Amino acid sequence: MSFTVPLPRAPLGGGRAQSHAQAHHAGASEGASEGASGKSSAGAPEGAFAWWYEKGLSWATVAGPPVQLLTGLRFDVLELPADAGDAVLRRTGTTGPVALHGERMAFLVAAGSADEVPGLLDWLEWGGIALGLTALGANGRMPAPVPPRWPCATGAAAQGAAVWLRPPEPGREVEPTLPALAPFGYEGGDGGSGGGAPDLVRLVDAAATACHRARLLRGNTLRTRTQPLAFS
Repeated sequence: MSFTVPLPRAPLGGGRAQSHAQAHHAGASEGASEGASGKSSAGAPEGAFAWWYEKGLSWATVAGPPVQLLTGLRFDVLELPADAGDAVLRRTGTTGPVALHGERMAFLVAAGSADEVPGLLDWLEWGGIALGLTALGANGRMPAPVPPRWPCATGAAAQGAAVWLRPPEPGREVEPTLPALAPFGYEGGDGGSGGGAPDLVRLVDAAATACHRARLLRGNTLRTRTQPLAFS
């Protein structure tokens, strides 16, 4: 049975955001005015935490704790095991923002991409294989990572909070840099929505390959640990 790559989606446009310093300062003021409004899992006031995303990046948030980011509006998420995600990062020089939460890694991709992932996996002949690879789109949520250079960012991962490995940059449009399905014949960059990020097909293929390899390695390690010693 033959498969056809689905038609690409046009990347969403985004307006200019506040600078990092403006967003950070405004968020801190907002959090201070709220007083005992509660703490996020990383210890930052929730109001300041959400303000950084809402005003600095224009991303929708859901109050916590922990604060969450809504997917399907400005971006979707390709989520995979952390060991597989680490392999993708080592083999892929440029991606969109990438976050780590516990044993899972989240790659931000263009809004609408989650709907394309099942068809792409089938077309790339990964359909029906247990990979641990999932996609979050409309009505999805992901834990809001600790903003980069935030005072509590250093120990956040040790406390189990989500952290940025490749953070977004307030003051710059994030959406045009997110991996998306590129039009056929597109010659800019690596085929991504902004010309600088890999296109969605390449990212999904790299992620699926890394997930499969990581799963095999985990299985081999488990067998080695549980196999009884043989003596001659």
